[in-house]
Parts: sequence; structure tokens; C-alpha cells
Amino acid sequence: MDVYEGLEGEKVLNLSRLNLDNLDLEHVGEEKKRDTQQLLLVYNRFTMLPGSICHFSNLVFLDISCNRLAFICEDILRLSKLKTLVAKNNRLDEFSLPKEFGTMSLEVVNFSGNRFEEFPSEFLNLQRLQSLSLGGNRLKTIPAEIEHLTSLELLYLGGNSITSIPPELANLPYLSYLVLCDNRIQSIPPQLAQMHSLRSLSLHNNLLTYLPREILSLFQLQELSLRGNPLVVRFIKDMTYDPPSLLELAGRTVKSRNLPYKPEDLPGNLVRYLDLASKCPNPKCGGVYFDSCVRHIKFVDFCGKYRLPLMHYLCSPECSSPCSSNPQSDADSEDENSVPAHRMQKVLLG
Repeated sequence: MDVYEGLEGEKVLNLSRLNLDNLDLEHVGEEKKRDTQQLLLVYNRFTMLPGSICHFSNLVFLDISCNRLAFICEDILRLSKLKTLVAKNNRLDEFSLPKEFGTMSLEVVNFSGNRFEEFPSEFLNLQRLQSLSLGGNRLKTIPAEIEHLTSLELLYLGGNSITSIPPELANLPYLSYLVLCDNRIQSIPPQLAQMHSLRSLSLHNNLLTYLPREILSLFQLQELSLRGNPLVVRFIKDMTYDPPSLLELAGRTVKSRNLPYKPEDLPGNLVRYLDLASKCPNPKCGGVYFDSCVRHIKFVDFCGKYRLPLMHYLCSPECSSPCSSNPQSDADSEDENSVPAHRMQKVLLG
């Protein structure tokens, strides 16, 4: 149980692989307790975090991975200097944490390989949290309240049962690494294009068949992993299209012909409706649409090898490119020329 110098000069006490089921500190001197900044309790038999942990008043790093941990006691709240808590491969779930867990000053939390079925609400109050790993659990959803973790830089949620991504994820200003691989995600919200700090996005082994065209706006993105998804290999021939209403036809006429109007000319609800017009992305069209549009897959060439399917929303079937079973037939995509070559090389499809 000797204390020794670890990385960055911190004092480390390693009590790993000792078959411990309780933390008896009778033979640990007060000076050693006070000096210890990193405590390793990996590969023991703890079923709950021992209350005696609070005697390490200067603890900065705690690793209690690979135990039988099912409960974390409130004594952990007394570790006011704790920055990193690692508890991988235990038996923790959403009922295992003290209610005031969110008041801690944690910056790194790794609870991968546990039994969480719901995202722990206590985590959403960790205002200083920079790195959160909950991979290999049983999560089905990501709460919209995750936007409260405004200091988050890395979010690892791979290996769960997540089916969708909340648009609120785009409100995390510093998120650089987002790992959502090995889930059941079927679509990507276009709001993710607002994540201007995102450098790596891992989406492999999901159920994606296309990506939103807004993904090209992630200018800082250096790596996009998509392998193991059922990405389409040919254009979709049967496009669904609901005919526009009379209201939409009138609105399209006003906007496409630039007919002047003032708030005093029309009821307020019609003015607001006209302000919601979306421009058709087809450069040969120039039309607009409101609620009625055609979902259209457009392929963008990456690395000269992969055809990345992006979802477009066009104003009418006349705007669609001719259907073809050959994915190379749409090589004149306007998006293809807008993607820098150095970014194309970071897409991992195989």
C-alpha cells in the first residue's frame, strides 16, 4: 500500500487486485491519507463505495472499476477536490447515486459497462463536466436536458440501445468528440450542423440510410465514421410527396415572384407563414416550399471511392434528378464540389 509518484507528480495509492470487499484504513497513516491524490481500487470485490473513502481529503482521481459496485454512498460528496471518477464495469444503475451527486466539481466521469437504462439525472447538474462516458449500458434515449452540460467536450454513448439524437445536443458549445456507435439510430437531426466545435463524429454500426445535407456545414469535422450502416447504394425511386395545399400554392406564388406585402396588408398568421418559406436547394429551380416537399437522396463523392447519401428536400417532383439504379449517375451534384478534398479523406465507410 505504498504511496508513489504518479503522472504529473500526484501521489498515487494503488490498492488494486487485493480481493478487498471493504476499505480498512487502520494501517494507513494520516499523512498518507492526506497526501494521496490518486486512489486505485480496481479489480476488487466492493459492492458499494466504502464510506471511509472520505478520509482521502485531497483526492483528485478515483478509479473503482471492475468491482461489483451497485451503490455509491453519500460520503463521496465530501471529496471536494475530486475531478475524475472512473467506475467502469460494475453493477451501477440510475438508482445507485446520491441525490446531491450533481453538486460535485467533477470534470471527468466514466461509468461505461454498467446497467443504466435511463440517463442519470444527477449527471445533468455537473456544470464542470468535460468528459462523460456511458458506453456499454442499456440507455434507450438521450434527454434533451443534456444541453445543460455546457462544459462538455467529449460524450461517449456507444454500445447502448439509443434510437434517436435530440436536437438539443447541438447546444453544447464545446463538444468536440461525439461517439454514438453501436446503437439503433436511424436518422441525424440537421441541427447538428450547428456544432461548430465538433471534430470527430462516430456513428458506425447504426441503422442510418442517409445523412442530412447540413452535415457538410461541420467545417471543423476531421473524422466521420459511418461503417456498418445500411447506407443506400442507389437512388430511391418511390418518393413520397403530399400535394401542396391552396395556402401553400398561394404562398409559393407570393415568395417566388417576390410580390410585395406589408404586415398591414395581411393577417399576422399569414405574414408569419410566409416568413417560414424554405428555398429549394435545386440550383435550377429557384422555387420555395413550406410544408409540402419531396424527400430526395443526393450522393456526394468522397475520396473518389465512396458515395455519401445526403437527404435533400425539394419543392416538387419536377426538381428531382432522373431516377437511376447507378449511384454514379448523379456526379454533377452541386454539393460534391463544395466539399474540400482534405475533409473527404476523413470519412470512414468501410
